[in-house]
Amino acid sequence: MAIESRIRELGSRHENLDRKIQEETSRPGSDGTMLRELKRQKLRLKEEIEGLRARMH
Repeated sequence: MAIESRIRELGSRHENLDRKIQEETSRPGSDGTMLRELKRQKLRLKEEIEGLRARMH
């Protein structure tokens, strides 16, 4: 159960980062450095989620 809870938490953070990325890309003069960092964080979360899901099966 703890793994499922962690996956939900990480999924929520992943969605929040996705929204931030969309907001930043739609803004004129978006910050490329910030976008790269947000995308890097999102990828790390995705990898962690996938790793936890693999441990469940």
